[in-house]
Amino acid sequence: MIQSDYDPQIAAEHAQDLAGKGLTFMGVDVFDPTNFWMLLLRFAFNLLICWIIIQFFYYTKSRRKDYYFTFMLFSVTIFLLLFLLQSIPMQIGFALGLFAIFGMIRYRTETVQIREMTYLFVIIGISVVNGLAMEVPLASVIVANLLFILIIWLLESNQFLKHTSTKIVLYEKIDLIKPDKYNEMLDDLKERTGLDITKAEVGHIDFLRDVAYLKVYYKASSDEINTIDSLTRFS
Repeated sequence: MIQSDYDPQIAAEHAQDLAGKGLTFMGVDVFDPTNFWMLLLRFAFNLLICWIIIQFFYYTKSRRKDYYFTFMLFSVTIFLLLFLLQSIPMQIGFALGLFAIFGMIRYRTETVQIREMTYLFVIIGISVVNGLAMEVPLASVIVANLLFILIIWLLESNQFLKHTSTKIVLYEKIDLIKPDKYNEMLDDLKERTGLDITKAEVGHIDFLRDVAYLKVYYKASSDEINTIDSLTRFS
């Protein structure tokens, strides 16, 4: 009588392991359902968070479609790059290297304003968090993203942080730039510009042409960001 070495439990576990191994091509899995659905879910979540921040906080004030395009593509690129390379042992160092690289970016066509650079940094940070936080509980990742949205909402809210717009004015009444005639200069600027000016600073003075550059601060009638707020001197 031949004794059988067959063990139904071992056979079932072996069959399950074989079933779990998908089709491979040159040693690489062709399809991994767990990784595939994780990619789609995290990608959709990251894209949703970035879209909310860009659409409802940045674009409503700046109305810059070029930066809208840039931020969304940065979000997609950074997330997919980090998610697909997460198995490579360089995760945190690689992410910090990306920050260093993007921190040295200089656009030659125009000066990137600090607000746009801040949002770019935020979008990169969110995409890095969502792309690398595979071992972090899902609830913690969701809370971290919601904290991003909450803080941005508070800082962009007029009730929390009052926004003051600025303009550069080439002023020809040079006799009014004297400190003792400051209030008279403000009244003249309010009447001529129609703006609710709260403060004015005297900058470059050209005595040859009897003009001076003034930086005036005023309360804007809308929440939109003036794209030339940072202009301090004409060429």
